[in-house]
Amino acid sequence: MTSSIHPSAVIEPGAVIGEGCTIGPFALIGPEVTLGAGVVVKSHAVVTGWTEVGAGTVIFPFAVVGEVPQDLKYRGEHTRLIVGERCRIREGATLNTGTEGGGGVTRVGDDCLLMTGAHVGHDAQVGNRVILANQAAVAGHCVLGDDVIVGGLSGIHQWVRVGRGAIIGAVTMVTNDVLPHGLVQGPRGDLDGLNLVGLKRRGVNRAEITALRAGYQMLAQGEGTFLQRAQRLHDETDSDHVREMTDFILAASDRSFLTPK
Repeated sequence: MTSSIHPSAVIEPGAVIGEGCTIGPFALIGPEVTLGAGVVVKSHAVVTGWTEVGAGTVIFPFAVVGEVPQDLKYRGEHTRLIVGERCRIREGATLNTGTEGGGGVTRVGDDCLLMTGAHVGHDAQVGNRVILANQAAVAGHCVLGDDVIVGGLSGIHQWVRVGRGAIIGAVTMVTNDVLPHGLVQGPRGDLDGLNLVGLKRRGVNRAEITALRAGYQMLAQGEGTFLQRAQRLHDETDSDHVREMTDFILAASDRSFLTPK
């Protein structure tokens, strides 16, 4: 299957264009870009840098994918951006390559939706099926697990980890790690319970949800420090979802946690 490339598009020498790609008017594809099969790059979009875009991904007008980091420490090192399959990168979204000090690779998983004006900063690691709503911003070095949703006009501070299945409300600033399946809302990002709607939508059974709710209460109200409560819960639980939460808490982090109230 041949690709469809508009005559006004600029495909720089060295770019690798997969089978069945569609590249629209005035789009720019840089010399170190690899587009998987069936990728669509719409009019006026830019894909540049050492960037790999997975099969079936669609990049909408005026998105900029693979430009250099917005980091004053960046000195032109040769770093990468890897975007997964079947993503939707909407108008005006920006995704930057990595930095040498951050591991050198920014990654976005499969089946992600990055809405208008969303930003993924250098060295961020974004899981599968993540949704960044309009104007949401993920700063450098952040880690977002699978199935995370970030509401519109929200920001994730650099180095923050957001656990699998968590949801961040709109117009929220998140400066500390978010537990898997957590619900965060408010201007300064308060942990306000569990993402019960998301758990039910993903088909998590009632017993696991009940165990998560009990575990959350233990983290909020048990004896000892937060880390001591997490360790005790980790040792006592037989729930996979609770164990995922405690593993997240007990892992190494550059930030403290949003804790249950």
